[in-house]
Amino acid sequence: MKTILIADDEPNIVISLEFLLEQDGYRVAVARDGNEALEAISKQVPDLVLLDVMLPHLSGFDVCQRIRQNPAWQRIRIIMLTAKGREVEMSKGYALGADAYITKPFSTKELLAQIRAQLAA
Repeated sequence: MKTILIADDEPNIVISLEFLLEQDGYRVAVARDGNEALEAISKQVPDLVLLDVMLPHLSGFDVCQRIRQNPAWQRIRIIMLTAKGREVEMSKGYALGADAYITKPFSTKELLAQIRAQLAA
């Protein structure tokens, strides 16, 4: 069973994503800020991280960069989730090592398709 870490501080998004992913057969972990996300990854390395850009304490960009700097975490797939869909943010996310970028609000179908594609890669 694949594990997905949801790193997002918006309770409504976390609740709906957690339900959606569990229904789709994934094991789900949740982090509410950037530091929690890194702690969660160090305890159990997930297969994929759904990473919000706007996180308390440590931004999603910082978390993405730290994941990519750790050789033990190279196989983690990263999908950035953000309300900020400007080209400059997307470029920054990809430059820091994100595998995909999805802007909020997003379609759950599109998100699940992207998760499946990333985990199959």
